Amino acid sequence: MIVVLTAGLLLSLFSAAVGIGVSVRVPLTQANITLAGSVGKKDKAPDALPPYVHGKLGGNQNFINGSQSLTIWVAEGTVIFVVGQQEGAPLIDLHLEAR
Repeated sequence: MIVVLTAGLLLSLFSAAVGIGVSVRVPLTQANITLAGSVGKKDKAPDALPPYVHGKLGGNQNFINGSQSLTIWVAEGTVIFVVGQQEGAPLIDLHLEAR
């Protein structure tokens, strides 16, 4: 909550968002384990997540999908934990993005 209140509102002033994520392939499967998060302007925060988890925020199409978002006025923070097949996910990935 503090991150969304401080960093999220500050980034919203500049119409920006930042995201970070890490993903690792589960051995001998096509599934990945991904943990990602973003904070910033409400309409840009979900887009700062890695491309292979786009559309999975709040979804139920994976083995495990734990996602959470917090909105305070014009700022939003998102966190997603996914275990399952994710199209386009590499073997190992560290995703950093600023929009």
